[in-house]
Amino acid sequence: MTRNHPRPSRRTVLGGAAVAAFTAVAGAAPAAATARGAAWPALFPLPDGWLPEGITIGRGPYAYMGSRANGAVYRTDLRTGEGRVVHAGGTGLVAIGLKLDDDGLLYVAGGGGGTARIVDSRTGRLLRTHRLTEATGHFVNDVILHEDRAWFTDSYGPVLYGVPRGRRGDVRALPLTGDWEQTPEVINANGVVSTPDGRGLIVVRSTPGELYRVSLRTGRATRIRLSGADDVLNGDGLVRVGRTLYVVQNRLNLVSVWDLDASAGRAALRRTITDPRFDVPATAAPFGDRLYLVNARFTSPQTPGTTFTAVAVNR
Repeated sequence: MTRNHPRPSRRTVLGGAAVAAFTAVAGAAPAAATARGAAWPALFPLPDGWLPEGITIGRGPYAYMGSRANGAVYRTDLRTGEGRVVHAGGTGLVAIGLKLDDDGLLYVAGGGGGTARIVDSRTGRLLRTHRLTEATGHFVNDVILHEDRAWFTDSYGPVLYGVPRGRRGDVRALPLTGDWEQTPEVINANGVVSTPDGRGLIVVRSTPGELYRVSLRTGRATRIRLSGADDVLNGDGLVRVGRTLYVVQNRLNLVSVWDLDASAGRAALRRTITDPRFDVPATAAPFGDRLYLVNARFTSPQTPGTTFTAVAVNR
């Protein structure tokens, strides 16, 4: 799992009482906890019409999944499969990628709305909305927490946005240069994780299926050389555990597993994960020895009556 570097504490944002309350509710399970085999469910129902895409899991055994229907957030207990809506969202909102900070804050990508929202995962209260771009034709897709910022990708613009993790600081727009080539009218930048050395980010370009290492100092993107496969077509969510990179390839219904070198300049395909329960999985989150994925079902009717699930597979 990508480790986060020093960050502003939740105390700065919400106050000491909120810290104590959150620790009591969500901090009881250690980060090293593992799914107890068959004792923990591996298939989770979501509300009908939920339209999920993003999933994030923190130290405790709880998965948070966003809704493209109204920007709401649903929390599932991984031990029981039971869940509830913790953030109601609102008309005109969407929740695409999302990440849970160690201090209980959810950073939520706002899609075509061009926003990043910060939500208290304990109370469900919206704390702040950042307008990342005033221009139309952008799509804020996914997010990773790295050092003092949450970094968001833009699928329709060659830029990353760095949102401060705390009250202070301005949003930073980082144009992508170097090897990056933006293709109009397709999904470009999508999933994002930090590099193993912590010096940059790895971004997947869904079409034509390429991985890039991005310098956070200059924005220069360098294409990662792949061996064992030519591309990561339809690459969506990314998960990095040490030097192992998991790429969710949504419409291919698989997760490709790659070994990165120390600088993330090369990636060698180790294996692929498939499962009959996959139905266009979009993103994934690790917990213990499992990956948890949401089935976005992009090829199925996206109606209020469409059923949705999340699934767990062994890493």
